[in-house]
Amino acid sequence: MSTLTSMPQIYSYGHALEMSEDKIGYLRNSADAVDDQQELHRRFDEDGYLYIKGGLDKDLVMQARAMLCDGLADAGVLDENFPRIEGVCKPGSGYVFKPELTNNNPHVQKLLYSGNLPNFYRKFYGEEIRHYDFTWLRAIGPGKGTNPHCDLPYMGRGTHKHMTAWVPYGEISFSLGGLMVLEGSHKRMDLLENYVYRDVDSYCENKPQDVEKAKAGKWTFSGTLSHNPPVVRNKFGGRWLTTEFEPGDFITFGMFLVHASLDNRSDNRLRISSDSRYQRASEPIDERWIGINPPGHSLAGKQGRIC
Repeated sequence: MSTLTSMPQIYSYGHALEMSEDKIGYLRNSADAVDDQQELHRRFDEDGYLYIKGGLDKDLVMQARAMLCDGLADAGVLDENFPRIEGVCKPGSGYVFKPELTNNNPHVQKLLYSGNLPNFYRKFYGEEIRHYDFTWLRAIGPGKGTNPHCDLPYMGRGTHKHMTAWVPYGEISFSLGGLMVLEGSHKRMDLLENYVYRDVDSYCENKPQDVEKAKAGKWTFSGTLSHNPPVVRNKFGGRWLTTEFEPGDFITFGMFLVHASLDNRSDNRLRISSDSRYQRASEPIDERWIGINPPGHSLAGKQGRIC
């Protein structure tokens, strides 16, 4: 797609995005270059992301969706008056964060950690890879999407060259609200430097209020860049880029790319997606996200410092 004629008015974090061609656009599809590593690296350096349409096994994606929907139904999230596979949620379901549903889902594990996706990263990195053991699964009901942020504040204790893979489980229309990235934002270290290197699980040992928050497993810094996507775009320049996604698509990006998601403006459907992370096996890894039961952002993952 090269024009905005088929893109309706879209919203992110409760804000209507400005729809002029200098402020919003479509993701570049790099499926045509999937076997050309030099070109993929050129596009990644230029764009900060790679959108690979149809890069995954569609049947496996839908098998994973079916099992995920069963798990969501068993958790009481879905409206059982509809077929589970449709992902129709009960009113008020909102943001459902259920990473545990991926652990015992063989289809998700196969989709994300064997076959096409890890092979993509092996070729891209040119060596053996390692992935985080934690998988972020999100089921977003009608309402606000995710606010603008970079990933590094949440996972920056190892290498800074790891990459996120965002995978949709089913068709995601503009109404259902998929991922969007801010064009060229990974190059704006003049605006990012004071934000992106902060650690959400770091706290000041010499500040009693910070210590109390840490003991309660809370953050003193949320990792949020902004709650207003139009203001972020006006500050950084570039365009918000998005598209309508189909099962089998994925988008991957680095730790310094500003991204967010569109709001779910459907009547009653969940937007189901996962984030997984990959890096060179030879580089250090963030200990919060490895092991049978990774500590993540729990008390065990907190790190005190003198401020």
